[in-house]
Amino acid sequence: MPTYEYRCNECGHVFEVFQAMTAGPVTTCPKCNGPVTRLIGGGSAIILKGSGFHTRDSGRTNGLACNREQPCCGRDTPCDQRPCES
Repeated sequence: MPTYEYRCNECGHVFEVFQAMTAGPVTTCPKCNGPVTRLIGGGSAIILKGSGFHTRDSGRTNGLACNREQPCCGRDTPCDQRPCES
């Protein structure tokens, strides 16, 4: 369930409400009972936790993809042999 942010049109009180997407919008301020406006939120972000999620989920199945077109160590220049030498 998302968190929606509202601002009172009368007193300026800003508050958040955790509610279902199917629920109707809040219409009154909890402080003064004045009318409120729902604010446009910044959206949400995906948080990827744990070590190695990027290496496990990248679609590679054969280990390092070290070649002249795609270095395996993150260098800007191509590598001649695997693994890359620093």
